[in-house]
Order: sequence, then structure tokens, then C-alpha cells
Amino acid sequence: MAEMLNVEVCYALADKQLLVKVSLPQGSTLQQALDASGILARHPEIDLKKNKCGVFAKLSKLDTVLRDRDRVEIYRPLIADPKEVRKQRAAEGKVMKKGAGESDPEA
Repeated sequence: MAEMLNVEVCYALADKQLLVKVSLPQGSTLQQALDASGILARHPEIDLKKNKCGVFAKLSKLDTVLRDRDRVEIYRPLIADPKEVRKQRAAEGKVMKKGAGESDPEA
């Protein structure tokens, strides 16, 4: 009997996380783990041309060969560009700090 890999496939939604454990033959790929998990069938919004995947938070290709106890992750597209959000926060911070430094005389 061929050795089996025990792998978790993870997909995080806004309100919950799906975690599906699958057993696959040695030498199986990330794509095979996705197929075996059934997550793609249950969530048709996942488009592997747009959604990136990875193993333990490291971006990986669909033909990546998995190892025992790997965690395959399906990433959702970002809602906002993190760089743009930081710029906006920094701009708001500068505006808010203009009045900073004045203390309340009654404190």
C-alpha cells in the first residue's frame, strides 16, 4: 500500500473558516488537494485564476507537490490595497495631530 499524506485545506470567509482534512497518495499536488477537499465545488466564487493559493502562508503554484501535514490555503482577493490604506491613515493622522500638544488646563 502506498504511503498517504494527511493534508488540511483551508478557506477563510469573512465570518468563518473552512478546514477540510484529506488523505492523498504520496506525491500529490496542491491542485489534487483542492479537488479532494470539495471546497471548490461548495464555493463556486473561488476562481483559481484570481484567487491565489499557498502552503503555510507561502504562495505556491497548483502543481506544488505536498508533504505530510501541509496546510493548503486559498486566499481571497484583497478588498483594499494595503499601501493605499496606510497612506490614507497617515494623511488622517497628520490632520488630527495639528491640534495635538495643547493640554487641558483643568486636567
